Amino acid sequence: MSNDSPITRELREPTDDPVVTTADRPSRGRSIAAVICLVLAGLLTTPAAVAYWGQRTLNDAERYVETVGPLIESPEVQDVIATRVTGAIQQQVDIEAMLNTVFAGVIDDKPRLQQLVAPLAAAINGLVDREVRAFIASDEFADIWVLVNTKAQQTLQRILNGDDSGAVSLQGEEVVLDVDEVIERVKERLVARGLTIVENLPIPETDRQIVLMEAPQLKQVRTIYAFSNPVAQWLLPVVGVLFLAALVLARRRPRMAVWIGAIVAANALLLAWVLSIGQQMFINALSGTDFGPASRVFFDTLLAYLERGQQVVLWLGLVIVLAGWFAGSNRYGTTARTTIGGGLESVGARLGDGPVGGAGRWVAANVTWLRVAVVALGGVVLLWGNNVTMDRLWWSLALALGLLVVLQVLVGAGRGREPTASLDSDLAT
Repeated sequence: MSNDSPITRELREPTDDPVVTTADRPSRGRSIAAVICLVLAGLLTTPAAVAYWGQRTLNDAERYVETVGPLIESPEVQDVIATRVTGAIQQQVDIEAMLNTVFAGVIDDKPRLQQLVAPLAAAINGLVDREVRAFIASDEFADIWVLVNTKAQQTLQRILNGDDSGAVSLQGEEVVLDVDEVIERVKERLVARGLTIVENLPIPETDRQIVLMEAPQLKQVRTIYAFSNPVAQWLLPVVGVLFLAALVLARRRPRMAVWIGAIVAANALLLAWVLSIGQQMFINALSGTDFGPASRVFFDTLLAYLERGQQVVLWLGLVIVLAGWFAGSNRYGTTARTTIGGGLESVGARLGDGPVGGAGRWVAANVTWLRVAVVALGGVVLLWGNNVTMDRLWWSLALALGLLVVLQVLVGAGRGREPTASLDSDLAT
């Protein structure tokens, strides 16, 4: 019994002649090149996906805002910001002490009024908290959030490039978010409600900031960013070209398609595992900060595009495996191919008279490149706009399958009622 793997069998020339002829060498060279392309593509798929997501999310302001914009709808995030803003205001104004000062003379004459100070202080503090939370939940703050995050994205670029100014900045080994504008807007709302005491309230710089995370390794991140950013944009397309080259160079393309699909699916599972580990590390990094309670929401939202892409890649790999199995020389694939192809051509044969037959004859003569064009069209639909989703995958797959069915029916119309094994012979090559 042979223990050879399919890749090993791909490299071995099927010949009864022990002497390797000159004609054999190019074929063996193509097989070696195909395997090299496959291995390189498999090793680069996960790093390329992460690099492309990072490049698109961090460098593209519009994509970044689309990614983090929904964060403000999260109750956890709203609570973190509201708590920090409320605390910054109340820390500077001891409402109870202020009321004791205001009512000092009256309380001396009527000591029972002292009992009203605490409830009044609590009511004023409650007003501050309600106004802060109402503002955080308002459309006005949503607009500010977009503006702040647009600036934050620009500032993040500056941080990664060594510039530490802006709404998000590096201070020592901490990445901090400046909420100065939010505090000023809340003070304006409180003054409008009659709480004029906060109008000129000084807020220390330390209370105007939220520590996002400890980042002792940020210098290394900057170095990695400077090196990887120029190539991150093109690494994923290069992986796609390598997979395509492996398929084109392979002597047994259906088998190579199965391998490509399996490697793509395996990389999707690897990416899911990496994201799971990364999420836990991110939560642990924020656990001691104000943003700790919202860390999970923050991570899931920030990596939403990557997680969605991981699901698409997994299913795309499985679809490619199925396509390779269907086109291969295995017994079940051959049976399915013959049955489906014969049935579709029989339908086309009944339409062979008239204009359909003429179109069918042209399609039958050009069916190979037409199938390639249909698959390419499905890929374009899937990748158009760099917004890959599961719905987009199913629509592109349905489009490709529908057009392939139409092609096979037209092939039958062009060849008339003569029995044919065209689908089997074309796909098995």
